[in-house]
Amino acid sequence: MLHSAALVLAFIGMIGLACQWVSWSLRLPAILFLILAGILFGPVMGVVKPDAMFGDLLLPLVSLSVAIILFEGSLTLRFDELRGMGHVVRRVIVIGAPITWAVITGVTFLVLEVPFEVALLFGALVVVTGPTVIVPMLRTVRPNSRIANVLRWEGIVIDPIGALLAVLVYEYIVSSALTDAWVHTMWLFARVVFIGGCLGAAMGYGLGVILRRHWLPEYLQGFATFVLVLFTFALSNELVEESGLLAVTVMGMWLANMRGVFVEDILSFKEHLTILLISGLFILLAARIDLFAVLALGWPPLLVLLAIQFCARPLSIFISTLGANLTWQEKSLIAWIGPRGIVAAAVSALFALRLEEIGFENADLLVSMTFIIIIGTVVLQSATARPLARLLDVAEPDPEGVLFVGANRVARAMASALKEAGIKVLLVDASWENIRETRMQGLDTFYGNPVSAYTDKYLDMAGLGRLLAVAPQRETNVLASLRYRPEFGRENIYTLNTSIEVSSGKHSVAEELKGYVIADEELTFSKFSSLLSQGAKLRKTQLTDNFGFKQYRETNEDVYLLFAIDKRGRLHVFSEGRAFEPEAGWIILCLDYKDTAQAIAARQQKEDDELARQSELPGLDA
Repeated sequence: MLHSAALVLAFIGMIGLACQWVSWSLRLPAILFLILAGILFGPVMGVVKPDAMFGDLLLPLVSLSVAIILFEGSLTLRFDELRGMGHVVRRVIVIGAPITWAVITGVTFLVLEVPFEVALLFGALVVVTGPTVIVPMLRTVRPNSRIANVLRWEGIVIDPIGALLAVLVYEYIVSSALTDAWVHTMWLFARVVFIGGCLGAAMGYGLGVILRRHWLPEYLQGFATFVLVLFTFALSNELVEESGLLAVTVMGMWLANMRGVFVEDILSFKEHLTILLISGLFILLAARIDLFAVLALGWPPLLVLLAIQFCARPLSIFISTLGANLTWQEKSLIAWIGPRGIVAAAVSALFALRLEEIGFENADLLVSMTFIIIIGTVVLQSATARPLARLLDVAEPDPEGVLFVGANRVARAMASALKEAGIKVLLVDASWENIRETRMQGLDTFYGNPVSAYTDKYLDMAGLGRLLAVAPQRETNVLASLRYRPEFGRENIYTLNTSIEVSSGKHSVAEELKGYVIADEELTFSKFSSLLSQGAKLRKTQLTDNFGFKQYRETNEDVYLLFAIDKRGRLHVFSEGRAFEPEAGWIILCLDYKDTAQAIAARQQKEDDELARQSELPGLDA
């Protein structure tokens, strides 16, 4: 064990960063690597010992962190995104969750031979799926929007419900010796729902009013939200024990759906904080696992895992979606995807400790079994969900398409060349004249301001993986680059320079605010448009073994390299900041201006300069 608490915390941060990077590289949920790292540096190596580090502060730290994670997830739940799927989500929660709970409880009781009360509590704990594992998996699987919305809403809404179920079961276990145990439990349920729901709605509305009326400067909005979430959670728990998770979830949903309230800046702040909390929490909780207790369980936990994957989940989904407007393929993928996440891990640790304090037999199995289910569902579903989605034909295509901001002549020329090469394109513009001309060329368009709320709501970006900001207005390009960076990532944002940026450095936009420059810094929008007016063409050339990229460059001087498409159909954009080497079989798209007046004049000037140079050589007159 490291002796410095500060060094341990920093070490946990480094482990979390490494796990998140590996997750991004392999396109697997980070929770898998975080748990494995926690086990490695916890019980195996003894470097991280959470109980010794935090003592009595561990569980409050876990509870507050889970509250922030749930709030951040609920901020993404907009009612208009359901688009007819609201009844499906309600039925999956109201009908599907009890079915899952009943099946898991029965299997656990029969297979593990634990007390029925422990099996009942374990079933309540692993009903939850959770946004911390659902969202990364959806990014990898990329199912259609109907499946994604159902799974995302289910994952966030069921988290506080699962925690509430666990609270009710725990209270029933504790009060089972009383004659009115059921009355006590139902009274607690009513109080939790009333206090958590009302307090969460009130705090969400209050914060929304503050943000809408700009009573706080922008730099304080994220901090104020963070503080109010913690206060809401703590106050709700103080009024009614374990009602805090429901309160912060309702608070986030209310805020997300309140008119005139923009939560994008808050979401950005919360996203970074959530990644930090998730990374640290999973490592700490996994470090508390007793490996000997896990190994002592033997093979029965595998039967429980199989029952959850092949019985409980499919049964609950197919029953709860009877009559729903979903195909059997969509239902099958929803039934297959149901990984367990942070709430199950955190709440299991909480109630295991409480049951151990009152001397309940086999309470320590809760944590071990929960982590086995988390690891098992994440590994199995991460490895199979994407191939299954493709097999069922419910996955979105790989996002190689291009979203053009601007439908002007320059954008139309590039989009036409890309479409002819098999790349999906979509052009967005607020000018009806540009949209009309674009549609006449057979290109897909979206009529609207590219950074408007209307576009945010209705623009379908399925299959699009890059942004090309080619509007003649510099400000439009910058705003679009910033707006779409969360969807595409900065590495997939490209733009054309404007003349003012090239002519004067003091008017140029900071590099971090715009995307990579297409082709060359000197190829501005006005120059591109001028070359097209003079007869320049976008030309396509396929490289071969005998005519590689080097030969191509030697024989094509008067061109601007724009795009390259590799043998797998992936698009690459030529830019000074993005180096790559095209190979045989690749297709090169360039702007060929050798027949324009500008190129002819340049060649003539070059010949004149060469003749003048030769005339100055000694002995030439003789």
